[in-house]
Amino acid sequence: MKHTKLALLGGKPAVPEGTIRTRPPIDSSDEERVLASLRGKNHAYGPNCKAFEDEFAAWNGNRFALTTNSGTAALHLAVAACGCGGGDEVIVPAYCWPSSAACVLHHHAIPVFVDIDYDTMNIDPSRIEAAISERTKAIIAAHLHGLPASMDPILEIAVRHGLRVIEDCCQAHGAEYKGTRVGRLADCGAFSFNQSKCLCSGEGGMFVTDNEEILQRARQAWSFGGPGGLGEGTGPFAYALGWMYRNNDLTAAFGRAQLAKLDAYLETAARNAKILADGVRDIPGLQPPIAPEGHRTNWYNFVCHVDGTAHGYQGPPERFRNAIVKALQAEGVPVDVWQDFILPNMAVFQAQRDFSDGQPRNPAYDPAQFPKAQKHCETHMGLTVPLRAPNDELVAQLVGAGIRKVFEGIGALDIDVLGAETTA
Repeated sequence: MKHTKLALLGGKPAVPEGTIRTRPPIDSSDEERVLASLRGKNHAYGPNCKAFEDEFAAWNGNRFALTTNSGTAALHLAVAACGCGGGDEVIVPAYCWPSSAACVLHHHAIPVFVDIDYDTMNIDPSRIEAAISERTKAIIAAHLHGLPASMDPILEIAVRHGLRVIEDCCQAHGAEYKGTRVGRLADCGAFSFNQSKCLCSGEGGMFVTDNEEILQRARQAWSFGGPGGLGEGTGPFAYALGWMYRNNDLTAAFGRAQLAKLDAYLETAARNAKILADGVRDIPGLQPPIAPEGHRTNWYNFVCHVDGTAHGYQGPPERFRNAIVKALQAEGVPVDVWQDFILPNMAVFQAQRDFSDGQPRNPAYDPAQFPKAQKHCETHMGLTVPLRAPNDELVAQLVGAGIRKVFEGIGALDIDVLGAETTA
């Protein structure tokens, strides 16, 4: 029997409690590797770290990899390795995770924001060139929600202006642009292995490159400033100021076990995403995620845009979105708003107190200059967990049915009251 009364109004939830399981799946292979590390002799940068680097580089197709204690650390290594320093400018998308811009501040460079393409949610290449100045050193191309950025025009601009390109692959393990995996498309890249990522080791990250010179500069920042890491030279700070961004053996052991299953995880996410996309196709007011030709997403996040005008609502767009999210959560659909602010609005960038080159060019941090990013903040919602193993096709079907149920029943809700408060 089809249940049409919204759960928020007393109906039966579309997705029964307990249906959706947490991730990642843990089995004996994870336990064996982690216990072996625990019983080993090196719990710092140990044998699992080096093996993880080699195995991840081979899996992704890179020449070199350095395992780090976070994706943010890997991004900072990329900025340092590309020669960005005090007063240099780095192009960054106006909407992304804050680390994508904070990593620029970590090396006393200046983030210069560029608006996004609304449909793909990635940096808009057509707007990059206008943001370049004589101080620009690099471009950070983030593959947001697992969808590769449009790399060809970005790389063409970089070549024309002599700029480095850094790939923020933190959400994009296994994603491909025109048949090439992300992390192999530019000068270097950074991956995250945080709890939410397609490859999870709790925390951790990976810096990758095919350029040996860039690798050596990354190593200096990675481990106390030495040319090749800890223990080389006459002292840890003999060559350059460095940080301590190395990973630890236990985390790397967990990462190795999960890497062996990553291809299967990505297949599950793609299969579930297709079922979910089929289930929500042609719903008025809902724009599911898109993947342009040549862009292969890893389905890190199933991000949709909502449009209240399709249902006759003329109020603030975020209010309609918030109401939809609350109604979906009541149905057992674990949807949320991943991030509802643009990076130029963050206090750390507005204050500009970390810019360290005397009187640098004053970058444009006027939020009005990033209308697509702002519109995205007001209209998006996303799903992550239902796509991932151990969740299966039935979960994807139920989630799709729950989304359709809410949009079909939206007329029964008072949008202005329900959507006035922020989402959970």
